[in-house]
Amino acid sequence: MLLAMDVGNSHTVLGLFDGGELLEHWRVATEARRTADEWAVVLQGLIAGSAVVDSAGIDGIAMCCTVPTVQHEMREMFRRHHGDVPAVIVEPGVKTGVPIRMDNPKEVGSDRIVNALAAVHLYGGPCVVVDFGTGTTFDAVSGRGEYVGGAIAPGIDISVEALSRRGAQLHMVEIVRPRSVIAKNTTEALRSGIVYGFAGQVDGIVDRMAQELDDNVDDVTVVATGGLAPLVVNECETVDVHEPWLTLIGLRLVFERNA
Repeated sequence: MLLAMDVGNSHTVLGLFDGGELLEHWRVATEARRTADEWAVVLQGLIAGSAVVDSAGIDGIAMCCTVPTVQHEMREMFRRHHGDVPAVIVEPGVKTGVPIRMDNPKEVGSDRIVNALAAVHLYGGPCVVVDFGTGTTFDAVSGRGEYVGGAIAPGIDISVEALSRRGAQLHMVEIVRPRSVIAKNTTEALRSGIVYGFAGQVDGIVDRMAQELDDNVDDVTVVATGGLAPLVVNECETVDVHEPWLTLIGLRLVFERNA
């Protein structure tokens, strides 16, 4: 059974695969000060509470991480607590099968390359991956499966938090679909601006990327993923597929290439 770990700036998503099937998944906070031993306790608690883990346990680990301090502790946790389990950490030198056409390939987040791999594997290229996380990232993949570049915008949560801090009469609200675009109160106005504002941002950037990727924009598949995608993806006209476990699927593919 393979444990896939997507360590992001705000949350860590974990999944258990049996072959190509995702049997279990969890989401926990990414705590930068958590030590290797503390991560081991969290992981052991999740696995112990799962009904899908058989007697053989975990026989492989694949991880991508965007937080250097956490990656160091994770590496130490693998060594100390799972030393007999093959582990693949996605970083420069690891085979992904995705050519990176960037000025400096090493500066591209490992999660973005993993997403590109999974999107091409599932839907083919050309495609655009929109990942709704701490930041909203847009990744363009050519018809040959090459990572050709992308864009980064502030994420939904940090944008809402910044607005509530700087607006004297504004406050944090639960993000749900508003009754209408034209709001009748402040709470609804915030929801309208957030939901439809981010949906419009996604459609605008994706449209421009699709035009640069292919002469026929209808041939470009747009895949949405990330923990915050459900908040706005249904309002986006350009999104073709919502795949919440895209990064975990990509990690499984990378593990198969490197284990």
